[in-house]
Amino acid sequence: MLELAKNFIDKECIIYTFNNSLIQGTIKEISKNALLLETGNTVEAVNLDFVVRIREYPRKKNGKKNGKKKSVVLD
Repeated sequence: MLELAKNFIDKECIIYTFNNSLIQGTIKEISKNALLLETGNTVEAVNLDFVVRIREYPRKKNGKKNGKKKSVVLD
């Protein structure tokens, strides 16, 4: 998971954990056991042992590289 998570540095992502919760934010740093996630004005550390899935926040496709964030994400 560590090597795969490094692909998401500086991207806004949705982090899914074992207890069916999700955390949204921008991944700033990844270390051996945790990732540093910036959520608004706060910074959180998330233990990689509890991460089930990392997904880049979906964007609307309007012909531009960086479209608007989708208002509803259905998984």
